[in-house]
Amino acid sequence: MTDDVLEPPQIDPLSGSAAVREYFGDTYPRVLAFADMLAAEGVERGLIGPREVGRLWERHILNSAALAPYLGDGRVADVGSGAGLPGMVLAAMDPSRDYVLIEPMERRIQWLFEVAERCGIDNVLVVRGRAEEVTESVEADIVTARAVAAIDKLVKWCSPLLSPHGRLVLLKGRSAADELDRAKYTLRKQRFTGEIHTAGTIAGVDATTVVVLTRS
Repeated sequence: MTDDVLEPPQIDPLSGSAAVREYFGDTYPRVLAFADMLAAEGVERGLIGPREVGRLWERHILNSAALAPYLGDGRVADVGSGAGLPGMVLAAMDPSRDYVLIEPMERRIQWLFEVAERCGIDNVLVVRGRAEEVTESVEADIVTARAVAAIDKLVKWCSPLLSPHGRLVLLKGRSAADELDRAKYTLRKQRFTGEIHTAGTIAGVDATTVVVLTRS
């Protein structure tokens, strides 16, 4: 009989780095608490894949944080929050602003409640449902989303949540320009104009693509 070989725990090289601490500043302890909780429980609870633990800060935490400079003022609603990306990261960075985290799955709702309580992120309201199901109870000045759907679908689902001059701030990949082109008729109908931004965070980490849709 042979002993089972246990894989060594993954260590994220950015965890606790001086660059990360400087980037988040005074908000670092809240962001760290969330990142540590996600690293410890995220795989078991089906929130992230096993290979993501060793690159959690680059692929998820900093990727989410890259949205912050594009939010503007007002209340934020994060659609399809899932593990809390980007909504919980942004709320941890910005304790003076209200965030609404919208998620349809019960087990993820429970996770978001636990994160808010255990990590001291008390400026979030967790709402169960899809974007199109909560339009009567949620209104926001900014709607964020990450890995939820294509731009044309997000505009249809999320525009009813927005205040008259609200904006959508979306994390997208290399296909952002193609998605914007495919959504041009929907954007025109809903009176949105779109901009693509390359958003950096810290040295050595790839920039993130952010799409900002503003009502004209």
